[in-house]
Amino acid sequence: MQSYIFYNDRLLLRKDPEERYHVPYESELPDELQDVAASHEVVLPNGTTIRATDIDHEVAGDAWLMVGLRASFDYLPLSEYKAAGKAFQILWWDRHSRFCPVCGTPTHKQSPIMKKCPSCGYEIYPPISTAIIVLIRRGEDEVLLVHARNFRGTFYGLVAGFLEPGETLEQCVEREVREETGLRIRNIRYFDSQPWPYPSGLMVGFTADYAGGTIKLQDNELSAGAFYHRDHLPELPQKLSIARRLIDHWLGERT
Repeated sequence: MQSYIFYNDRLLLRKDPEERYHVPYESELPDELQDVAASHEVVLPNGTTIRATDIDHEVAGDAWLMVGLRASFDYLPLSEYKAAGKAFQILWWDRHSRFCPVCGTPTHKQSPIMKKCPSCGYEIYPPISTAIIVLIRRGEDEVLLVHARNFRGTFYGLVAGFLEPGETLEQCVEREVREETGLRIRNIRYFDSQPWPYPSGLMVGFTADYAGGTIKLQDNELSAGAFYHRDHLPELPQKLSIARRLIDHWLGERT
């Protein structure tokens, strides 16, 4: 069984003789990690079981590397990167559900994804925070790209935001675009979705067409934004994100 071991948000990887990295199997772990108690068996969507473990120190050595979850995309096969995301979400939930939010009693784990308060009976499941992200086209050759203040880098991405109570996903798309850019849109269409384990999100992707208005950026959210021609695009998001898949799909429509 592969063992996904985290120190805070950093994942332990093993380096093979060919200088490639992988998530270690339990038999490959150093002695200090063989009997770690705080671990969870996690079942992946394909039915495979992995082990997720929190540790309280870094692991050092020539055969080991500890890397941030997001950065692990550049080291791991896609299947292991996705599995690491689910493992991290389970560990994050475990760390943040030790006490009942209703009465403060220590919780008891009842199943791999459920804890229960023995005092008031409140049940706690791993939370999923749903957010939308939308690619807005203007004509055939222009796309709206923005730089959010929370971006770690100089790349430009797409308008995104969290679903609010009482909204449909499409209403959320319209509201976020209106609030962040002042624009009106039409022809909202579902594209795809992606788990976003930073720490526990689900990104739901859409496309839409520009319907009118002048860009007026929400200053506390966005630092820049404009429509860009497909032949003159700024720095784009990394391949790991659904934002990049939306942009690449749009670019491919004309190839």
